[in-house]
Amino acid sequence: MLRQWSVQGEQAPGEPEPEHAGEELWEQEMKRLHSSQEPVRVLPYAMVDKRFIRWVAEHQHFAEAGQWGLFGTGIQSYFTFLRFLLLLNLLTLLLTTSLVLLPLVWLHPPDPGPALNFTALQCPGDLQSQTGVPKFHNQLWNILTGRAFNNTYLFYGAYRARPESSLAYSVRLAYLLSPLACLLLCFCGVLQRMVKGLPQKLFLGQDYRSPLSAKVFSSWDFCIQGQDAATIKKHEISNEFKVELEEGRHFLLVRQQTRAQRAYRLLTYVRVNVLIGLLVAGAISAIFWATKYSQDNKEESLFLLLQYLPPGVIALVNFLGPLLFVFLVQLENYPPNMEVNLTLIWCVVLKLASLGMFSFSLGQTVLCVGRNRTSCESYGYNACDYQCWENSVGEELYKLSIFNFLLTVAVTFLVSLPRRLLVERFSGRFWAWLDREEFLVPKNVLDIVEGQTVTWMGLFYCPLLPLLNSVFIFLTFYMKKYTLLRNSRASLRRFRASSSTFFFQLVLILGLLLATVPLGYVVSSIRSSWDCGLFTNYSAPWQVVPELVALRLLPPGQRILHYLGSQAFSFPLLVLLSLVLTVCVSQSQANARAIRGLRKQLVWQVQEKWHLVDDLSRLLPEPGPGDSLRPESPLSRSDREPGAGYQASPPAAKKTHLGRERPMGVTVNHQQLCEARSGDIEVFKKVVTTSDPASFSIDIMLKSRPDWLTCFRQAASSWGTQAPSTRLQLYGS
Repeated sequence: MLRQWSVQGEQAPGEPEPEHAGEELWEQEMKRLHSSQEPVRVLPYAMVDKRFIRWVAEHQHFAEAGQWGLFGTGIQSYFTFLRFLLLLNLLTLLLTTSLVLLPLVWLHPPDPGPALNFTALQCPGDLQSQTGVPKFHNQLWNILTGRAFNNTYLFYGAYRARPESSLAYSVRLAYLLSPLACLLLCFCGVLQRMVKGLPQKLFLGQDYRSPLSAKVFSSWDFCIQGQDAATIKKHEISNEFKVELEEGRHFLLVRQQTRAQRAYRLLTYVRVNVLIGLLVAGAISAIFWATKYSQDNKEESLFLLLQYLPPGVIALVNFLGPLLFVFLVQLENYPPNMEVNLTLIWCVVLKLASLGMFSFSLGQTVLCVGRNRTSCESYGYNACDYQCWENSVGEELYKLSIFNFLLTVAVTFLVSLPRRLLVERFSGRFWAWLDREEFLVPKNVLDIVEGQTVTWMGLFYCPLLPLLNSVFIFLTFYMKKYTLLRNSRASLRRFRASSSTFFFQLVLILGLLLATVPLGYVVSSIRSSWDCGLFTNYSAPWQVVPELVALRLLPPGQRILHYLGSQAFSFPLLVLLSLVLTVCVSQSQANARAIRGLRKQLVWQVQEKWHLVDDLSRLLPEPGPGDSLRPESPLSRSDREPGAGYQASPPAAKKTHLGRERPMGVTVNHQQLCEARSGDIEVFKKVVTTSDPASFSIDIMLKSRPDWLTCFRQAASSWGTQAPSTRLQLYGS
């Protein structure tokens, strides 16, 4: 057999033992089979060997999957999210390369002409000292600040082309439309995943709550094999029950509150949210002044530190903000779910507001938004300090992306790793309290969404920034995996996969909208630089579109485009969209009515079954003295005298469990009762082994008729599973 391979022949001096050589051959063969990924059925081995190989492969798979299962399904959703972002960046890079870079290289862009003379402007000081040239010429710092790539295709300024009349392929139009196409492609992909990740609770209604009994009997995962995974699953189920019970307790307390108490509670909600809002306002104000100070003092002796002042302030704000939010929210004794949701909402607001204020401060400094300067009046931008302002904005976004990645590397190897080593090396109350860090899914998601939003914001200024971000995401994936498996511990509060998927996509789509707004404003309204880039002779980059329409399209095509942009087309389109929206809303309301009708029908079916049960209990005879069953039913136990044997029911009429009188002299035989309930026993068996809609009716039946428990216990004893006995024990108690 394959496992019994051995080295045949005479053993030479210095050679390994035959058993060790066989083990080495076995390991080499298993590695070869694992790397080849060949189906087991095509391997040239005996059937016993194939079964053994399949068994080894399955256990290796379970061992690898068990490491991820220790941290919950939300962790797996996070790494799937990273893979999805990597795919988006690669598609964006492919689109930009195929539409812009390859045609531009093929058409041989012209050499740059002489720089424009800005001496006519009344600029403060010497122009050369205001162009942002650093006093330090270290190549490493030039790479970190992006100045080493100013004349490469990484930034906007290196893209040049001849006039449109002499070109068969419009590089300008491709450069303009490729970021918009990339954003649209990303929007469609994110929206598709967002719809797929919608929680089922949204379709069941806001008032729907899963019964606690369903969680008791369906929460356990019978595929779990390892002891560690079983322990984690127990903690997860326990935490879920605690959260559910805590939510119920808060709900009861709210219902018992008076009007004065409700008004006071509302005031506490307003107080906490106003305080957090003031903290967010202060944080984004700090980002604004840090960006402004960094841009106004670029030629100081601390130039290199000032270059990374805005990213540093943004990182500090995003680190301290969530800690303060958690502290303030916990002071007000919110329900658990509301506490988590409120903290996440404010963290998302802080992240997106930080990037929004960073963009606005750059616009005010570079484009003189809300400021009056002589250079802005003549050229449309701050021509004294930024001759090629697109490159300057691209450098700021490049530095922000670089800083985020370096911060991830520093936290992984300078914080998480030493913390784990110290906790393992030393013992004591402090080190037990410190412990390993928790891998917080929302925090890591917000960090990666921030980097992706910066990439989308820089598509026009840094066309190859998706390439850089793809490398960062690839390395981040393995660094986070190392941090998770080696340096982190499982979080006590889990993040569900269904809700996390929806949350990830929602935050990502908000970041996409945040990146689209300033890009649309720049493309449609801002004057391009005079001496760099593709749009030097245009009042705005979008002006290339009507020029190409007039040059390339025939008069019928021009008339069609003008009609599509006129009010004569907009009004019918608006009416059509209104009709489509009306149909969708009507269909949604009809589906909701159908769901309510199905719920009522289920209740009616349960009531009908109760009626049949009542009729059966009145018609079946009472069991005789010799018909007692083992184990005894609750009904027979109630008819016993303490310490006496089984006594027949008295001839007088007695109350049944449903409250109706039983005729005199009529007894119920439990054996006949169990035989009559064979159909219900089969339904119950299906309920406890699968997820069946009839579970609700079975629950009610077991609670309303405790004398049936004996029948179900006898049937469940032959099924070989623990779930039915647990369920019956719960109802019997």
